[in-house]
Amino acid sequence: MAEPTRPLRDPAVTPDGDLLVVSHTSHENFKTRGMATIPSRFVIPIIFVPGIMGTNLRAKKNPRDKAEKNLELEPGAPAWRMPNGSVDGFRETGRWKGRNPQQRQRILDAATLEVDDGGDIVIPPCSLDPREMRKRGWGELHAASYAQVLYTLQSHLDYTFRLDGLGKRQIRGRWKRVMECDPQRWGVRSIAPLTEAELERFARFQYPVYACGYNWLESCAKSADRLEKKVREVIEFWTGTKHVCTQVILVTHSMGGLVARACAKRIPDQIAGVVHGVMPALGAPVCYRRIACGTEHSSPVNDRLENFVAGKFAEIVGETPDATTPVMAVAPGVLELLPNHLHPPYWLTAGMSRSSHSPGAPPEYMEHLRLPRGSPYDMYRDLKSWYRVINPDIADPAGAFQEHPGDVINRIIAAINDAEHFHRQGIDTYYHPRSYAFYGADPEHISYGSIRWVGHQPDHLSFSITTSAVEQAKFLSHTHDGRRNVNIEGRAFFFAPEQQDALGDGTVACHSGAGPKGKVRQLFETRGFGHQDGFKNEDMLLLTQYLIAKIAQEAK
Repeated sequence: MAEPTRPLRDPAVTPDGDLLVVSHTSHENFKTRGMATIPSRFVIPIIFVPGIMGTNLRAKKNPRDKAEKNLELEPGAPAWRMPNGSVDGFRETGRWKGRNPQQRQRILDAATLEVDDGGDIVIPPCSLDPREMRKRGWGELHAASYAQVLYTLQSHLDYTFRLDGLGKRQIRGRWKRVMECDPQRWGVRSIAPLTEAELERFARFQYPVYACGYNWLESCAKSADRLEKKVREVIEFWTGTKHVCTQVILVTHSMGGLVARACAKRIPDQIAGVVHGVMPALGAPVCYRRIACGTEHSSPVNDRLENFVAGKFAEIVGETPDATTPVMAVAPGVLELLPNHLHPPYWLTAGMSRSSHSPGAPPEYMEHLRLPRGSPYDMYRDLKSWYRVINPDIADPAGAFQEHPGDVINRIIAAINDAEHFHRQGIDTYYHPRSYAFYGADPEHISYGSIRWVGHQPDHLSFSITTSAVEQAKFLSHTHDGRRNVNIEGRAFFFAPEQQDALGDGTVACHSGAGPKGKVRQLFETRGFGHQDGFKNEDMLLLTQYLIAKIAQEAK
């Protein structure tokens, strides 16, 4: 009878292309043998690209000049690490809640930050050595959001078949689940099944899993520079170690999809294909909401625990416009998430309400007036209207742009111009020809499909407004919770944004998630998870595995 075996870590690749397997000696009475899997010499690396806020950032270790020196943190100190777990969450919430707008502005100054590869790697035991995980960039990403997808892909892509006790080849259980998955669980009526012949071709390659974070405060164009460099370095490493590697597969989450599209447009031949998850292809009105009003604390479909978590997230990101504006107003990466030139128009409206005469009944709403007219970027550059996204008066509490008069406005306009240039010239309608995408369209995770400002008027008034009157109204002040005091034809009204109103994933509305329709190989309308949990959902992990296998069929 054959002696029992135990799996060893995947072999490490030495600079000269040899494979190094580490085992340990044991007592001669211990008869279990170590078994190492020798991977294929044909390689298709997988590079995962996270969403906004999903990359850890730190103060630059070696700032070249005064402009690159963070004024709040020591060189190399962590600037942004989303919490992993409840204990870490309470600690991080307390830390950010105690920081005033000036500190937030100084800490999250894009020019002084770089990707932090020293984040937690919270991964169950798997075939990859932890030191190799860090070399591949896993520590750059927020572990609570992305550890599951990195672990799953690393643990299963290279293990398609096994031998049973009789030496007969069998498809491994995980791949059987991929092949048998009900298409409706992936949001489609039908799908081309993954065949055993395709799985055989897929198994000719090995699929090392990498991560590529980026400074999400900078333009996605700069982030695409970093991703392009990563793609070239990974391919160069494998070809330099006696392997055959000409292309990578990109798997993206949210804003990472915009970065990947820009990168793929530059080097399409080095990309075998792209899997996009919950990408805000047309932008997201929630971005306007968070800059203009602060981060939302709740959703009408949330339970008490979900709203509690949302409140803690708001405390970290910024509960008020005074907290969010100084960081986001001059960050092109953030502004690139605003509804872009391809987004359906009239997502911003204003209207009036008055109390119902029936006790306990909801207020009566008058017709909403559509705002703005013309290019959305013209509206973003409008820093005077009461419904403006950015209030320049609260954009520079730290005085970083006061050296010359008008500097803060110039910085804001420059950041908006960068965002417009990225969308119109950097990506526009481009998708890699072998792209797939899934998005959320869930009534249990509604999102901001529009932003609706509603002004309240007392019962004794009957005041009708026109589009002209609203556009000419004057901004008076704003409150801590983001409401705006507005003067319309001599009368003052408080306008507040209404709650989420569209199917989605809690962040991206379904019409933006569906933006790739007609431009990708297949689009999947899915349910059952929130935006940040897209790659923690088992069905989406199975779908991602399926799509990688399909892309690999056409890889060079």
